[in-house]
Amino acid sequence: MTQATTDAMTDAEDVFQHGTVLLSGIVGSTAYGLAGPDSDVDRLGMYAAPTLSLLGLHTARDSHVTSSPDVTFHEAAKLARLVLGGNPTASELLWLPDDLYELRTPLGDEAIGLRTAFLSARRVHDAYLGYATQQFRKLLSRDPTWTHRKIAKHARHLMRLVDQGHELYTTGNVTIRLRDPERYHAFGEQVAADPETARPFMAAAEERFATARSVLPTEPDSAAAEDWLLRVRKAFWEG
Repeated sequence: MTQATTDAMTDAEDVFQHGTVLLSGIVGSTAYGLAGPDSDVDRLGMYAAPTLSLLGLHTARDSHVTSSPDVTFHEAAKLARLVLGGNPTASELLWLPDDLYELRTPLGDEAIGLRTAFLSARRVHDAYLGYATQQFRKLLSRDPTWTHRKIAKHARHLMRLVDQGHELYTTGNVTIRLRDPERYHAFGEQVAADPETARPFMAAAEERFATARSVLPTEPDSAAAEDWLLRVRKAFWEG
């Protein structure tokens, strides 16, 4: 474990008081293979709050976010709800390549093993294509405060969301580390020069999803997720 990771974990333990980190890894541009020399290293994790702390008048917070470095930790129930809803950012934690995990525990590994149980066709479709559509609308807004660099970054992530979402929708798996990063960088530069060039890509993306046949179930296996969460609650009854 790196010193930066150790420091982040120490900070997390201070914030969580008696909570316990179950899973943590490097996400974002570094994980995708899109990071440049000035890119931040983003970390995402999941922790278990002591079960008793969830029962009183003043319950534990369900997310903690810090910057410099950028670190986000979600409480186990919060992460499960986000992943069940198809949230692409939260879902990354369960699909990272092994070398990007910095902390794993048995209950964290159980969550990874259940990652396909969290999936459903409609939620994956709506979340990934919906997030990409939001990015597209931001690009077309031509916010005068946006730099060339920021526009290019949004365009890269628009393309990534479409490609990863379509893969997950049609195969039940998602590749976090992109196979051809230069394709995304080229698209970003093209859109930064003229945001309208993203329009044909989005039209094609909508067509790709509309004509695709999903291998995912209609609804996620919420019972499996609930069973896992109850094991977490039992394990951390008093913290």
